[in-house]
Amino acid sequence: MGFWFPWSLVLLVIAAALFTYISLLLMGIVVTLAFSVSAMAVLSEVWSTEWKTLLLSLQVTAPFLHVGGVSFMTLLSWPIALYFFRMNKRGKFSDQLVYIVALFSFYLVPLAMYSPCIRADGTLGPKPTLLGHRGAPMLAPENTLMSFESALEAGVDGLKTDVTISADGVPFVMHDLTLQRTTNVEEVFPNRTHVPAALFTWADIQQLNAGAWFLSRDPFGTVSSLSPEQRAQAANQTVPSLADVLNLASQAGKTVLFDLRQPPPGHPHRDNYLNITLDLIHTHINSSQVLWLPSEQREKIQQMDPELQQTAGQSASIEELHNNHITTLNLHYSTMSLQQISKYRPVNISVNLYVVNEPWLYSVAWCSGASSVTTNNLLLRDVHTPLLLVSPGQYSLLWVLTDLVSAALIICLFIFHW
Repeated sequence: MGFWFPWSLVLLVIAAALFTYISLLLMGIVVTLAFSVSAMAVLSEVWSTEWKTLLLSLQVTAPFLHVGGVSFMTLLSWPIALYFFRMNKRGKFSDQLVYIVALFSFYLVPLAMYSPCIRADGTLGPKPTLLGHRGAPMLAPENTLMSFESALEAGVDGLKTDVTISADGVPFVMHDLTLQRTTNVEEVFPNRTHVPAALFTWADIQQLNAGAWFLSRDPFGTVSSLSPEQRAQAANQTVPSLADVLNLASQAGKTVLFDLRQPPPGHPHRDNYLNITLDLIHTHINSSQVLWLPSEQREKIQQMDPELQQTAGQSASIEELHNNHITTLNLHYSTMSLQQISKYRPVNISVNLYVVNEPWLYSVAWCSGASSVTTNNLLLRDVHTPLLLVSPGQYSLLWVLTDLVSAALIICLFIFHW
């Protein structure tokens, strides 16, 4: 008895301390689950601003987070039961009510869960095709011929790029408003570093190097994987014209989706930039291979070239989309949902999601029914089935077994302490 008592007292003190801070432990569950979710999303280049990524990751990991939460509550039952039976404290049953309510909340969480990757066998749609975002920016400097060629070699189904009109009316490929980030404009034109790209002539732009920055900054940490020959090629890239990109896509039989920036006020071609671009398309590629994204003068453009795949950058009613001849929606991945996408598919409106780089996010897009995704990560081509895909039967079995095993263990622990 003298040997047992000190250890019993230690256990009672520990149990009392654990119960005192049970609310903090419950908060710890939330923190732990949030950390698990964020670990999957941390690779997202827009994680710092796109908080909807959290909700999407919760959807795809929901069944497994439920298992983790219930397991934690089951382990917590040991000190809770010890406290309940060993401490002579008034109102102790009401104190245990906090734990019981939290436990049953975890047991019933699956009733409120939704995941597009919980699907019956045979209902999963085709794998989304890939559009190379500015080419293959993990393998070569973005928006260069090397980047687009690398994307085509990797087997993409289309190219996504950005187009600006030069001061002398030549459409060229450039994402940023200025040339500072992806060229050596500071060296060649030191007094024009912050001048809009559209105010340079095509002759000026052809003097710039558009690849050396990629080797020095290594934006995706992939430069070390390039061969010496590839690094030399990257170091000598220039800014391509839209005609160059259209020729590549035409020869490969691929589609092209591009943003088209209207020139700034005072630009010589501010009013006719759409016609300039349209004429270039007719010269270098079949119009049916172009997903036309600019919304300005859409009705006029449709009349001038009905073969273009009219593409909208935001959701709308089916009637409005049909009235504007829209065949494709180009949406940010945070807007995707199975319910939304499923209403467009029967009326032949496809959905492209951007920018999808992680396999788990690609899996959600696949389960949600997206037709294609714009991506920097061409390794997504090796994803042959969605991650965490389960049937409703498998999900229900996992849910019920987890809760039953947990309940049985907790009952046994309480009986043991009693």
